[in-house]
Amino acid sequence: MENLDRGDFRELPSATAGKFQQLQGAGTFASVRIPGADPDVQLDAGVFVPQGAGPHPVVVLPAPLAPTGWRSYPGMLANFAIRGYLAVAYSERGLAESTGKIDVAGPRDRADGSAVIDWILENHADRVNPDQIAFAGSSYGAGQSLIIAAHDDRVKAIAAQSAWADLARSLYENETRHLAAFEALAALFGEDRLSDEARQIFEEFRANKNIKNLLDFGAIRSPISYVERLNARRVPIFLGTYWHETIFSVPAVVEFFNQLTGPRRLLVQIGNHGGDEILGFLGGWSRPTATTFRWLDHHLQGKDNGIGQDGNVHTEYMHNLFDLRKSNDWQSYVQPTRRFYLDQPRNGSTDGALASRPATGWTTTIQAGVDTPAHVAEQLVQTGVLERLGAPAIYDTASISRRDAAVWVTEPLVQQSQLTGNVRLHLTVRPSVATATIVAHLFDVDPGRAKGKIITSAPFTLLNDREGEARAIDIQLQPADYRIAAGHQLALVIDTRDRLFGDATVDGSQVEFASPDGAASYLELPLADLPDAE
Repeated sequence: MENLDRGDFRELPSATAGKFQQLQGAGTFASVRIPGADPDVQLDAGVFVPQGAGPHPVVVLPAPLAPTGWRSYPGMLANFAIRGYLAVAYSERGLAESTGKIDVAGPRDRADGSAVIDWILENHADRVNPDQIAFAGSSYGAGQSLIIAAHDDRVKAIAAQSAWADLARSLYENETRHLAAFEALAALFGEDRLSDEARQIFEEFRANKNIKNLLDFGAIRSPISYVERLNARRVPIFLGTYWHETIFSVPAVVEFFNQLTGPRRLLVQIGNHGGDEILGFLGGWSRPTATTFRWLDHHLQGKDNGIGQDGNVHTEYMHNLFDLRKSNDWQSYVQPTRRFYLDQPRNGSTDGALASRPATGWTTTIQAGVDTPAHVAEQLVQTGVLERLGAPAIYDTASISRRDAAVWVTEPLVQQSQLTGNVRLHLTVRPSVATATIVAHLFDVDPGRAKGKIITSAPFTLLNDREGEARAIDIQLQPADYRIAAGHQLALVIDTRDRLFGDATVDGSQVEFASPDGAASYLELPLADLPDAE
């Protein structure tokens, strides 16, 4: 942002430089320090004040979790300024150049958000409209925006890109620690800057101790905990997420969206955390940032831009970036489910079948402890970025050891099909020891090449009271919107280890899967045939 003060744009990306050149003469920019809610907290911030008497609408942008802090938003800040907003971007306490200890979106962070509003109204009272204040952010800044708005009635609209709804479920899903995501977040925070409470929680979670403390810590820091507060004021909320998000829980974001009763918009895209909005941060066009501008223009300023008439659920289906599907709500968007029953191998195959009728009385056993090539993702975030660029990960499904993974496949699909909505797996599992982690993956497989692409996945950890205990479990996999070509097969692959998770699997043990009489195991899929023309 120093380039704006100097008028020197040579080192900036062309999209950002163009926006900044438009800003010259449109207003004034300054880097400032804003007092936080506590005496030791000074928030590093950037403020753009438009020319003219106003009153101007206000947008506040809490930073994503990045070393650059609020400076991650140069293009967004510029675009808001060009649109006539008084725009303030700030780094949360303990991040980048802000002082204080990191609270991880806790009570002190939300108090800081209110302090930023106080500062704006005290220092620019003659230029702003106090009834037109919005918060917008990505990732860490998205969750902060939602939580601050739930506790400060002055916030009238929210745009949350790469949002989280339930922090605890994002880090601890089905009794399984998302250790890779946790370690990535911990590294970005810088553990020496954490509050004492946060540091203790991090240490305990890493050691797999006192998980209840994490759940309590996470509940306070989860927007879904405050949905009644947001609904009471009918705050307009835009949420953005990704089908293959590996940082935050997508099912929790969908659940949060479904509970909202005010104006709402859900955008789900191909890829992983932050994959599309990054270009928008730099001043270019991206679907999440373009939606953010339209959302706030309409709900803050009352502009008739049509955003309230084109559906509340917008999705890209894998792998088509350009065909945006629009629906009124999640219920009308998803397709009816079909059950595919897990059955034993047929006709000499080594793989079990996904059949149309219940099949019971069989068992199959795998060895536990091997991370097979059936990975949820090769890398956090980066794998999803490549997917968004048209290079989804390709899996050699033939190389997945049937000793270390259980596999069930459908017959080749007769017609092109669309899988849209929630995916659920019900099965009976019996580890030979007391604990085990299983990871379920659903693949789209070209049988002629034995190559597949991942559709969805989820982990589940069994923490039984005794060895050899059988349990019937239900696993909610991440929702999906995926088009499968005619002739392809769907493959369910279950193994016992993945690089993204902290597991409870015991090396050398075994895991048995079964379909007992009267309790058939099945995979529930929202799958429908498509007309040939589509």
